[in-house]
Amino acid sequence: MKVEFAPLSLPLQRRLQTASVVQWVFSFLGLAQCCIAAFIALFFTRFWLVSALYAAWWFIDREKPSKGGRKINALRNSIIWRYMRDYFPITLVKTAELDPRQNYLMGFHPHGVLAAGAFINFCTEASGFSTLFPGITPHLMMLSLWFRIPFLRDYLMSGGLVSSDKESASYVLQKPEGGNVLAIIVGGAQEALDARPGSYTLLLKNRKGFVRLAIKHGTPLVPIFSFGENDLFNQVRNPKGSWLRQLQHRLQQIMGISLPLFHARGIFQYSFGLIPYRRPICTVVGKPIPVQRKHRPSEEEVDQVHQKYLNELCKLFEEHKAKYDIPEDKHLEFI
Repeated sequence: MKVEFAPLSLPLQRRLQTASVVQWVFSFLGLAQCCIAAFIALFFTRFWLVSALYAAWWFIDREKPSKGGRKINALRNSIIWRYMRDYFPITLVKTAELDPRQNYLMGFHPHGVLAAGAFINFCTEASGFSTLFPGITPHLMMLSLWFRIPFLRDYLMSGGLVSSDKESASYVLQKPEGGNVLAIIVGGAQEALDARPGSYTLLLKNRKGFVRLAIKHGTPLVPIFSFGENDLFNQVRNPKGSWLRQLQHRLQQIMGISLPLFHARGIFQYSFGLIPYRRPICTVVGKPIPVQRKHRPSEEEVDQVHQKYLNELCKLFEEHKAKYDIPEDKHLEFI
């Protein structure tokens, strides 16, 4: 006998969607501190052995974030992420096929404030990555700093996040069997300082490390533009040269992460808070750009591939912007 469950009411669905986003936002803002506090506090309780054993495991497993991580499919397929997807909503669009016998390096743009589109599309199955790209395993790079935090490192790896260093990237891209995608948010934390509605400024003009990496391994480059990524939060005005921007850059140099002063809506009201607005995100995956392998490319060769990447990214943006209500006179700006 088949048991059928009544569909959830719209108000309940919206509450669950909001709750999923709240836990995601505060996992970014407070989970690191909670993990550190819990790890230290356990040493002063009768459960001190938990932290002691974890410390031993942490030492043994310390190279794992640079060795492809450790995905847990049950967590990637959790219903929580589907509620989060529907909150905005978030959609993943494929424009070309990817050969599962090859590895790929994807450049994700823009960073946004908290990279919601990158997380949902590459660290969960909520948007159907494995259905759209069968035989392809996604990996998303994240600052190595986060993998030094006890407990949090395992949570991050469970979704497919890997450390953002050259060794980690090479480990994924040189797998001979193919079928791996390494996604890099090229603009990084610094680009988040320019993330605000209506902004199409990308920190990409002098970012060429990912191009060198692709040439070294002969890995095709795939441009990605996530429409709506910058529309989720407002940000305190911080023009270049202002005291706030200088302070943010200084803190980024010290801590390795940027601290954008963002705000949007609250949990129970829509006037002010840290919860993102309900605005759609559509992540469009472009077609692969073939890259010829060369162990030590010249600066000229790197510049040529980099320019080709910029051209393809601009073409992707121009071909799709009208579908997402972006004015005709708006174009990508590279700094």
